[in-house]
Amino acid sequence: MGTQHTYRVIVRGTFEGLTDASRATLLAEVEEHGLTQMRFTPEGSLTYDRALKHFSYRFVVVSDAEDGEEMAGALAEERAEGLLATLGHGFGGLRSTVTDMDTMKINRKPSRR
Repeated sequence: MGTQHTYRVIVRGTFEGLTDASRATLLAEVEEHGLTQMRFTPEGSLTYDRALKHFSYRFVVVSDAEDGEEMAGALAEERAEGLLATLGHGFGGLRSTVTDMDTMKINRKPSRR
């Protein structure tokens, strides 16, 4: 096992073929999944709005650095697929954006002395 890196992954997609029951559930919980609820967690944080067209999941993925960002994105998409399937919500068009938190450059303001 190599060096572990922590990745923040945003998985975006569209709701597809939602049943009436799925729509009702999603709409009943929409306030719990709004923009103010966005967080990166290992379990995933689902956000969407009342239009029920697009959604995003935010994940923290810890994986071997050798596997890179592509693997972190694939793992997060797999998690999103599993969670949405378990909830019974139809989806499609998954794509991910990955940030390696261990290699991210942080620009600090110069200190004033």
